[in-house]
Amino acid sequence: MRFGKHAFVTAGIFCITLHGLAQQPATPTWGTLRMPGASDSTAAYIVSTWQIYSEGLDTMPQMNYWRRVITLSPDSGLISVGSTRQMVCTVNCDSWNRQSDEIKEVYRDSVRKTLALPDSERVLFTTGKGDFYNIPSTLPDISKAVPIFEKENVDPFYAQAILLIESPGKIRKSNVGAYGSFQLMRGVAIKMGLKVNKYVDERKDFEKSAWAAAKLIRTVCIPHANAMLEKRGIAYKQTDLWYRLLVLHIYHAGAGNVEKALQAFEPCEGDIAIIKQLWKTKAGAFGNASQNYSQVALASLLEMDEYLKIRGASEETPPNPGENTPETPEKSDK
Repeated sequence: MRFGKHAFVTAGIFCITLHGLAQQPATPTWGTLRMPGASDSTAAYIVSTWQIYSEGLDTMPQMNYWRRVITLSPDSGLISVGSTRQMVCTVNCDSWNRQSDEIKEVYRDSVRKTLALPDSERVLFTTGKGDFYNIPSTLPDISKAVPIFEKENVDPFYAQAILLIESPGKIRKSNVGAYGSFQLMRGVAIKMGLKVNKYVDERKDFEKSAWAAAKLIRTVCIPHANAMLEKRGIAYKQTDLWYRLLVLHIYHAGAGNVEKALQAFEPCEGDIAIIKQLWKTKAGAFGNASQNYSQVALASLLEMDEYLKIRGASEETPPNPGENTPETPEKSDK
């Protein structure tokens, strides 16, 4: 449903920005890009993800929603429909937080009635994350990580996506203990060959952390993804976007939780529909954060593309969908 000019002003809450549905599709500028005035050592190298556009993902409500969230100031928040990510309006956080729970629920009811939603539909408030996601500071890290992943024979798409969403431009420790630019857990980092003890934590070393992340993807995430698909007789190419996103889900949630999620709907075809279904599936510890992970990755990639286009980045290596594509495992006979 197109939202148009409907405004919700209930109990003193003022929606300061109204949203339509999809933005106009952007023209892809993926490939190897050089920022204006950049030298060879500072050029921003990124990986082609042309399939975001060919799959029509750039116009989905989920992408529009997350693009807005990751660029919105933390003093503002989005009101949205939980099941569809349809944006309703932007609200000042102070205004929202001053309201009682009862008044907030009255407001949510007004949204449901205006949009003819069932009473069970969630109407969500999400604070802007523009202070966390920082594309300009992440681009140099992507440029450093791409050759490390290539040297480890790992698709550098993963370096690009992980750096954009996990700890963009900064070194952080999560509330569950993941640390460094690639947000590696202590036990995982040690298994991948890093030193992590009370004296040293090599997760804070960018190059060593990138190497460990590449090794994790090559030796754990990709083999598990292949096994999950092959046991279901699903053919795949490792450069397909849906396959890459499946591997990202395994990197984030763990193979066991992704397998439980797949068991909940048992896909039989290899395409983007698998990822879209994961966005709606909860199983084991595969919950809300896991559902959102590839959505945030796609939105961040789209925002990076927009950032580079606005600043006149020049395409040095045009995307070539047929170039350097791994062999496609044939669907097994069952």
